[in-house]
Amino acid sequence: MTLNSPDSLLSLYTLASSPDHQASSQSSSDSSHALWTAELMRETGLKCIGFNGVPRTINMLNAFHSGLPKPIQSALAERKPRRNLSTRNLDATLERGRGLWSSIYRGFDEKLVAKLAQSHPDLPVHIIESEYGALFSDPPSDSSPSIPNVGRVLTSIVAVSCLRAQTGVGPQVLSHVFGLRKAFGDGTAEDESEVQGGKWLAGDEGSGWLLRVVDEIVGAIGEGKGGTFAPGFGEGKEKAKL
Repeated sequence: MTLNSPDSLLSLYTLASSPDHQASSQSSSDSSHALWTAELMRETGLKCIGFNGVPRTINMLNAFHSGLPKPIQSALAERKPRRNLSTRNLDATLERGRGLWSSIYRGFDEKLVAKLAQSHPDLPVHIIESEYGALFSDPPSDSSPSIPNVGRVLTSIVAVSCLRAQTGVGPQVLSHVFGLRKAFGDGTAEDESEVQGGKWLAGDEGSGWLLRVVDEIVGAIGEGKGGTFAPGFGEGKEKAKL
């Protein structure tokens, strides 16, 4: 997603949707697994809006859908939106956003809100309410196993991966590395389905491995030229930690 490479995303889907990568807890049906994988990947892609921006996410999700098998496209077309805001769910959405923010930045959450507000009073408002509440946190569902949620742990892994691939946003990468660890420290990781290897990735060895693998993927897809995000200019120390 971050590298704007639709072919790579579809290759990943082909690999992830194969029977060899089907978790034992999922349905034994190959078609169900293929649909579940497509659901998870596009739900993850949607959350990338907060890291990669809207235009790139639109392009990638459009290309992803176009490259899926027709039966999967038809099944996905039956899904209804889950993030509509209304007077009935607004308070719950805002609460989810504040809860996720506090979990990721535990110990620094209020200080960071004040720091962001210095730049613009609506900056923390938008980030916490619109990004963390309406986007990064998973909306309520009917608990159907065929509609996967990304979850707290995988959302942090996605954040680290996207930001590392961008380059130039080191403080934000570090913040989300620690945010991943805090998911296991505050118990939020225990409230969702286990992410295989998630706890290991939250440790020193796993975090280092995750960063190296992202760098290797960027190098392979970018043919040694790096990613397509500007790395930033100047040698001043970055202060923001989003």
